[in-house]
Amino acid sequence: MKNVFCFLIVFVCFSLKAKADHITGGEIYYTYVSNTNGANTYNVTFKLFMRCNSGRQFNNPTVVSVFEKAGSKRFTDINVNLTRTETIQLTDSDPCITNPPKVCYVVGYYNFVVNLPENESGYILSSQVNYRIQTISNFQSFYSNIGATYTAEIPGTTDAVNNSAQFTGSDLVVVCANNRFSYSFGATDPDGDKLRYSFCEAYRSGLGGNNVIPPPPPPYQAVPYGNGYSESSPLGSDVQINAETGLITGIAPKTGVYVVTVCVEEMRNGIVIAKQRKDLQLNIAPCNIAAALLPTEYMLCKDTKTIALSNLSNSPLIQTYYWEITDRAGTVIFTSTTPNASHTFADTGLYKIKLSINRGQACKDSTTSIAKVYPGFFPGFNFSGICFNKPTTFKDVTTNVYGTINSWNWAFSTGDTSNIANPVYTFLTKGAKDVQLVVTNSVGCRDEVTKTVSIVTEPPINLAFKDTLICKGDQVILKASGVGNYTWGPASNISNANTSTPTVSPVTTTSYIVHLDSDGCLNHDSVLVRVTDRVTLRVMNDTTICRGDTIQLRIQSDAFTYSWTPAAQLINPAVASPFAITNNRTTYNVKASIGGCSVTGNVTVSTVPYPTAYAGKDTLICNNASVQLSAITDGTSFSWAPSIGLNHADIINPLATPAKTTAYILNTFDNRGCPKPGRDTVVVSVLPPIHPFAGNDTAAVLEQPLQLTATGGVNYLWSPNIGLSATNIANPVALYNETFNQIKYKVLVFNEGNCIDSASVTVKIYNTGPAVFVPNAFTPNGDGKNDVLRPIAVGMKQLDFFRVYNRWGQEVFTTQVNGKGWDGSINSVPQTTGTYVWWVKATDYKGAAYFKKGTVTLIK
Repeated sequence: MKNVFCFLIVFVCFSLKAKADHITGGEIYYTYVSNTNGANTYNVTFKLFMRCNSGRQFNNPTVVSVFEKAGSKRFTDINVNLTRTETIQLTDSDPCITNPPKVCYVVGYYNFVVNLPENESGYILSSQVNYRIQTISNFQSFYSNIGATYTAEIPGTTDAVNNSAQFTGSDLVVVCANNRFSYSFGATDPDGDKLRYSFCEAYRSGLGGNNVIPPPPPPYQAVPYGNGYSESSPLGSDVQINAETGLITGIAPKTGVYVVTVCVEEMRNGIVIAKQRKDLQLNIAPCNIAAALLPTEYMLCKDTKTIALSNLSNSPLIQTYYWEITDRAGTVIFTSTTPNASHTFADTGLYKIKLSINRGQACKDSTTSIAKVYPGFFPGFNFSGICFNKPTTFKDVTTNVYGTINSWNWAFSTGDTSNIANPVYTFLTKGAKDVQLVVTNSVGCRDEVTKTVSIVTEPPINLAFKDTLICKGDQVILKASGVGNYTWGPASNISNANTSTPTVSPVTTTSYIVHLDSDGCLNHDSVLVRVTDRVTLRVMNDTTICRGDTIQLRIQSDAFTYSWTPAAQLINPAVASPFAITNNRTTYNVKASIGGCSVTGNVTVSTVPYPTAYAGKDTLICNNASVQLSAITDGTSFSWAPSIGLNHADIINPLATPAKTTAYILNTFDNRGCPKPGRDTVVVSVLPPIHPFAGNDTAAVLEQPLQLTATGGVNYLWSPNIGLSATNIANPVALYNETFNQIKYKVLVFNEGNCIDSASVTVKIYNTGPAVFVPNAFTPNGDGKNDVLRPIAVGMKQLDFFRVYNRWGQEVFTTQVNGKGWDGSINSVPQTTGTYVWWVKATDYKGAAYFKKGTVTLIK
C-alpha cells in the first residue's frame, strides 16, 4: 500500500486575551546534567508549534511551573524567554494527492536550566495556553474556551538520573479525510528505557484568559470529548496506535480539527518511572489520494454470500481498476475491471481480495483484504433481573453455523466489562443502560449487539385496568404484567392470588392490592372493583327525523355492554350510542348490562319525508335571452339560489336571465316535521354570442364565379337569392349574367340553439374581364380621403401579390390581401411627393394568371 497520508496536522491552542489560537500543539522534554549537593540539574525544552503566516508571535517570556509529584505542591514558577524559532514546511507535494493543503509551522523553543532537590516522588513540569479553537470536532459541541496544558514528568530520587523520552516523528505530514494514513509519534530515549505508547487524555487549562500566568497544580481536568470520540479513541474506531512503536495508522475521520494526545511511558526494570506527553490539534484536510483503499476485512457472516466491492478512495486521478479474488489454494475465482464489483461465493471459506489501480500508469497502487464467508452468525443475548443493587443475569443466545463461539466481550455502559458467556452483573444506579456484547467464533467472524436494559428501583407493573364495575355475584379476572412473583390481597373472594391474573368476586366494592417481587426488587399497585346490583340507563327522548337520514341514538349509562335492536338498521348495535338509518317509524330497544345485571330501554324515531322539490328540466337559451323556470313542490315555502339573473328568487316559477350557464338550486320547506329542505337543481345553459360574418365587400365581373363565405354559426340563410348557387349553405357561389351596379346580400346565422344573428356583404359587378384596378395617385395626408393606395381585384380567385417600389428599385410595400394598401410611409416614416412603380399578379376563377404594372404618384 502506498504510504501517502491523509491528515493535515495543524496544532491549535486558543486564548481570549492573548489570542493563542495560532498555537497548534506542544511538548516538554529534558536531559539530565549533574547532581550537586543533593540537587539534580536538568536542561529543559518547552516546544510549541505555531501556524505559518498567522501574524502572531510566541509569548516572550512564558511561564513553566514545577510541582512536587506527591501532593502537587508548587515548587517554583519560572519565567522563560523564547530561545529560538525555526520554520518547517512541506515543499514536495505528492502528485497523486488532489487538492493538497499547505503544511507549514513556526516552531518555538524555550530552553532553560532547572535545579531540583532530590525528591522521592519526583516532579511534574507544566505550562498552559488559553484557548483552543471553538469548533473542535471531537469535543462536545456546546463547549467553548477550552485551553491546553502541557506536562512532563521527572522521576523520583531512585531514577532521578534520567533523560526524558523525546518525540522524533516528522510533523510535516499530509493526510486526507476518509483516507488511510500513518503518522509516527515514535520517540527516542537516551537511557535505553523501554517505551510504551498509548492515546491518553488531553489536558484543559486552568482559569484565566491570560495565557502567561502560572498553571494551577495537578491533577488536570481532561478536555470534554464527545461526538463519539474519547481520550482512547480521539480519531474514531478506525484509527489505532501501536503500543511498541508509537505509529498511528487507520482511516482518517471526516474533515475537521481534532485534539490528539499521545503518552509515552518510560519503563526501567519493568517499572514505569515517568510519562511524557505530546498534545496536538490535528486539522484533517479535504484532500484526496489516488490509492487502492479497502477495509481490513469483509465479514460475510450474517445472511449472505455476496460481497460488494468498491474503492474507499474516490480520487479523480484513478483511471483504471482491476479486482481479483482468490481462494485459499491461490486459484483466481473472480476478476473485474469496473469501479464497483460484486461477487457471490459458491462456498464458505477464507478468500483474498486484491485491488490494483492505474496499472502501468502514474499513481499506481494496490492493496489486499480478506473475506470471511461463513453465514449464519447472529449475536444475541437475553437478560433477567432489572433492579439496581440486585444481580442482573445475562445469557448469550448467539446462533452460529460454522465453527464454535470462542470469545465474549460484555460492556455494561458503566466502564465494567466481562469476558464470560453468561455473566451476572449488579448495577449500582438506576436508569437506561446500553449493554453491548461483542462475540467471535473460531472461523474469524466477529459481530456485536446492543440492548437497552432499564434498571429500576421498582419492577414495573402494567395493569390492564385500575377501576372496574361488576354486578353483585359476578366474577372478574384482574390482569397485570411484569416479571416476578405476584401476591394479591385481600385474600377473601379471590382465587389464583399468586398469579398475574387472579379471579375475584367481591360482595362489596373492594380495592385489590398487587405486590410484585422481582428478585427482591418490590413494587405494588391496586385495582378498584366496584360492586353494584343495578345498571343505570337514561335513553334519549323520542324524536322525528327526515326520512332516510342517519341519527345517532344517545343514552347515558354505566353499563359495560350494549345490545340494540333491530340490528339491521344500526351501523354497530353493540355500542352505547349507535347510528341508525330508517325510512319508517321505528322503535329501537336497548339492553345495557354489567355482567349479570341488566336494564332495558327504548326510543321511537318517527320519519317525515323531505318536501317535494322538482326544479324542472335543464334547458338551453341564447345569449342575453330569458327562460321561465317551471318548478313543482308540495312545500309551504321555497327559495332559489343563486338569485343572480332571477327576477324573483322567492317564487316557484321565476324568470331567469343568466349571463352565463348557471345551476339554479330550488330549496323547499314544509311544516310536517322535517327540518331540512328538499332540493333539486336545474341547469340553464347559455350559448355564447354569435359572431356572424359574411366576408368583406368585394367585386365580380360578368360570367365569372364569385365564392361567398359566411362564418359564426351552424346554419345559414342568404337573401336575395340573385345569382346564388344555394341560399341555405355557408359558402354559396355567385354567378352573374346580367349587369348590376352592385348587390347587397344578407345572411342569417343560426347556432346550435337556433339562436339567430345576421351579417351582410356588398358585391360590385363589372361588365369587364377579370382585372385588378390600381389608382394613379393618392394623397396620404390623414384626411380620410384617398389616404391609402389599394389594389381592387375584380373577378379574381386570389391576389398573388401587389408590390410597390421607389425610384431606386427598393420594395417599399407588399401584400397578398385584396383591398389592403400602402399608407405612403417606409418604416413608419412618411414619404415626400414622388412617383412609385407598382406590380400586381393575380389568378382568376378559371385559373388564368393575370399580370399588370404601372406607376402611381404620391402627392403631399
